[in-house]
Amino acid sequence: MGTDPGLVHRRWWTPYLFLAPGLLMVALFSLWPFLNTVVLSFTDARVLSGGHFVGLDNYGRALADPDFWTAARNSVLYLLVVVPCLVLLPLALAVLVQAKVPGIGLFRSAFYTPVIASAVVVGLIWQWVLRSDGLVNTVFQALGVVSEPVPFLTDSTLLLFSAMLVTVWKGLGYYMVFYLAALGNVPASLHEAAALDGAGPLRRFFSITIPQVKPMMLLVGTLSAVSALRVFTEIYILGGESGGPGGGARTLPFLIRQAGLGFAGETGYACAISLLLFLLTLAFSLLGHRLSRGDEE
Repeated sequence: MGTDPGLVHRRWWTPYLFLAPGLLMVALFSLWPFLNTVVLSFTDARVLSGGHFVGLDNYGRALADPDFWTAARNSVLYLLVVVPCLVLLPLALAVLVQAKVPGIGLFRSAFYTPVIASAVVVGLIWQWVLRSDGLVNTVFQALGVVSEPVPFLTDSTLLLFSAMLVTVWKGLGYYMVFYLAALGNVPASLHEAAALDGAGPLRRFFSITIPQVKPMMLLVGTLSAVSALRVFTEIYILGGESGGPGGGARTLPFLIRQAGLGFAGETGYACAISLLLFLLTLAFSLLGHRLSRGDEE
């Protein structure tokens, strides 16, 4: 039975009709802002003025600015510490809570609770825990571990690591769910066969579980790397608007906000730093993609 030519004619645009709302949203809220950021990065635009074309001046200024390199160093350090923690710790947690025992759902929910809490709430909780008269310092001093409060929030380096702790704590439950899904796809027969051959739990974990969930580990590494480079809220809540003493704990998103903030904000300069952060994020994303492809091959 032949196909109605009119029906075929109507069909070709039908998929595009369904895609149109989504594509329009992407173009309006993602593509256009990105292109506008690229254009503004080559101007001396401010909040209340369009600015003029200045070529690569904003990029040269950023690369010659010590504050930019301090923020870039903090962002990369943040990534180097947070990503390994968020790749390994949620996997260990997922293995522990994977056991099908009564009440395990309660533990899974408890570990997932920080994920559904907002970053502001989580930051405020940890600010109360880590401040000079907070829970940790009170316990440390009561136990005689320290004689003076540890400056978790008033020392730039300790502030940065305190923010990393908050990021890891909040991300544990989120990435644990990823690993639970991956562990559920590992064939039980592999573990049974290895157990019959005399392999212990540790040997089975490294010889069977790790290779089977390796693609998920690469995905978690890529996602957590992108999130680490975008961190802002934790440092803002713990260190205040200045980003810690002398701005020593500022990351690149923090510097972007400061550059473009207020009526005197330098929009063009902030856009240039944004593009440099974008290139850094793109480099780590491509690295993750390359590692994933190498693993598949």
